[in-house]
Amino acid sequence: MKLAGLKSFENAHDESIWAATWVPATETRSALLLTGSLDETVKLWKPDDLILQRTNTGHCLGVVSVAAHPSGHFAASASLDSFVRVFDVDTNNTLANLEAPPSEVWQMQFDPRGTILAVAGGGSASVKLWDTATWNLVATLSIPRPEAAKPSEKNSSKKFVLSVAWSPDGRRLACGSMDGTISVFDVGPSDDAHVHMYDAEGKTLVGAMSGHSSWVLSVDVSPDGTAIATGSSDRTVRLWDIGMRAAVQTMSNHADQVWGVAFGPAGGPGRLASVSDDKSISLYDFS
Repeated sequence: MKLAGLKSFENAHDESIWAATWVPATETRSALLLTGSLDETVKLWKPDDLILQRTNTGHCLGVVSVAAHPSGHFAASASLDSFVRVFDVDTNNTLANLEAPPSEVWQMQFDPRGTILAVAGGGSASVKLWDTATWNLVATLSIPRPEAAKPSEKNSSKKFVLSVAWSPDGRRLACGSMDGTISVFDVGPSDDAHVHMYDAEGKTLVGAMSGHSSWVLSVDVSPDGTAIATGSSDRTVRLWDIGMRAAVQTMSNHADQVWGVAFGPAGGPGRLASVSDDKSISLYDFS
């Protein structure tokens, strides 16, 4: 497996871009790339040539995360204004507003069936699950702290949960935290400077991978389930082979920390997009 750079778009937003996701095609339109920025906007792009299709507004502070429903008909954006806004992709009509405490809404992703929206809970050290039929909060999944740590200790603050990504079969949830750790299991991340892999059902450790030199800010799983892409404050994008349990490639397209990575939808050409504090979007071929 490998990545090859296709195109980079500088100054895609007016401020840092912290979020990206792909909106699946529908009966009436092709797939779109969705980005969210600290400029308070969400933008929709024609993927391969990165042509802007529309700019959506609706938040009063910067957008830190975007997620698209598997149907392609609606999506969600999370903002520093402490709201998750669920909206119709084609009309930008608001379908629901989900309120959260400050600093407790970061990266989000719908499960493959589209029934649950998982939201990384930031400083709450938890992952929150929302039912997409009712938009009710159905579970708050707390992330275990190290046995030696107490809530008052400095290292306990490193359990700031930043990112989430479901595996294609919906049995695994990959989560990234501020301590540079990625965990792949059913409900949350771990705590040391490695990439951890957990069995989704038994939560038993099956491997560890190291690579990034600083915080892991974003994570996504490839549609075929064989690879993980991560973005970090070390300004790199890394491609990980799940079978080999190792990083197989590092991309250094960005001049600042990488807040978002997103694989293109299954069935289309293999694509990966990354977005950064440098206000740019990078598009890669994934094969």
